[in-house]
Amino acid sequence: MLTNEGGKAPSAQADKSVSTAASLHNPATEGGSWFRTLAYTVVIALGGIIVSAVIAVALYSLIATVLPDSQLLNATLVMVLGVAACFGYFWSTNKALDTIYPSRGDNATFNILRANEVRPWLFLGPAVVILGIYLVYPVFNSIWLSLHGPSGNEFIGLDNYVWLAGDTTFRESLLNNFLWLLVVPAMSTVFGLLAAALTDRIAWGNVAKSLIFMPMAISFIGASVIWKFIYDYRAAGDEQIGILNAIITWFGAEPQAWITLYPWNNFFLMVILIWIQTGFAMVILSAALRGIPEETVEAAVIDGANPLQIFFKIKLPQITGTIAVVWTTITILVLKVFDIVLAMTNGQWGSQVLANFMFDWMFRGLDFGRASVVALVIMVLVLPIMVLNIRQAQKDM
Repeated sequence: MLTNEGGKAPSAQADKSVSTAASLHNPATEGGSWFRTLAYTVVIALGGIIVSAVIAVALYSLIATVLPDSQLLNATLVMVLGVAACFGYFWSTNKALDTIYPSRGDNATFNILRANEVRPWLFLGPAVVILGIYLVYPVFNSIWLSLHGPSGNEFIGLDNYVWLAGDTTFRESLLNNFLWLLVVPAMSTVFGLLAAALTDRIAWGNVAKSLIFMPMAISFIGASVIWKFIYDYRAAGDEQIGILNAIITWFGAEPQAWITLYPWNNFFLMVILIWIQTGFAMVILSAALRGIPEETVEAAVIDGANPLQIFFKIKLPQITGTIAVVWTTITILVLKVFDIVLAMTNGQWGSQVLANFMFDWMFRGLDFGRASVVALVIMVLVLPIMVLNIRQAQKDM
């Protein structure tokens, strides 16, 4: 009888392949296979997390006893061991999966297919669980707390929502957030687009981009401290250390307490966020401009278009999707703006915003119910913009 190199009859191999394929798609075994896949995924993931965490903690404890007591060293050690633990998790779980489902042998086809089903969940599983704990659970918990009193124990129904509808500070916060929405995304995008277009036309463009992007590396609190020195106020006759007051007094004008001047103080605070976000907009839009096909620009030049016409009629229409993504991303950030207002005015002088309003009720008023209502309002405002942003990003892919 004719045989192949492995010594088996071709018909026997064909029958085995058919049998394997049938077993993979057999409805009678799909339920058990799915359950086993889930069980293997959970066991391998939990084992990898536990082993990686235990090793990382043990190494930290061992090294911490040798190193001097320094916050900087401890922070560096935590970061290094955290990255190492993540690497150890991915390596160990991948190794365990390949051991359970080897890619060689009689069941190689089945093992490869099953391993490909499990592997993505091993990598995504921890992130999904963490996002569920820190994003999904707080939403439902906030809804529950919004129906309770300050302590979170006494059920009061919709009383917190009724209070919010009639609260003047809430209306002030909502109006200020609306002003931030009108000004900050628009100005950040415009300045970022302008910087992206101009820096690509000069020899030292990369240096200019670095300088413009630099504020992105500063925390909002750090940026607020910097701008506090710009807006700083001293009484007339005293030496002005605030740059803005030093300039106007040099021209003979009276110094001003800029961050107390309603409604202009809101715009002075917006300048800080515009200063920070312009670098972000510039980097994204610069990449989009570089991605425009040269053929379209060359065709416009041949047709006699000037630089302004090329920019507004050729380049700009081709990056509208990217502009929309930048705009909506900054809009989501603006709806959650908190640090700048807290550090500069603490919501005084008519500068209150929703996030700081929520913070006041949560940590100063110690009212979990009212703070949760404000948090839900922020979520409701952010959610549709976030969905729009995701859809726009998907269209551009």
